[in-house]
Amino acid sequence: MRFIILCRLLGLILCGNAVAVYFASHSIRLAVVTTLACSLLLQVLYFASVLFMIWRSGGDRKAGQGTELFDSAVPAGRR
Repeated sequence: MRFIILCRLLGLILCGNAVAVYFASHSIRLAVVTTLACSLLLQVLYFASVLFMIWRSGGDRKAGQGTELFDSAVPAGRR
């Protein structure tokens, strides 16, 4: 996903959240606080998903290294 698309999507989500909270509560202060909390939650989830993808790719690399060791081994009868 391109960065500009991600920024537009996040802006759309946060503006939609602010408008929905304002119409539900008629409080600008509550709308701002809720939007900031939603922004923080989105950032935490984004960071956690990046850490998960790094962890998962590291596990695939380790599994690939293990199979290379087994593939390069010479059978005992052929030495």
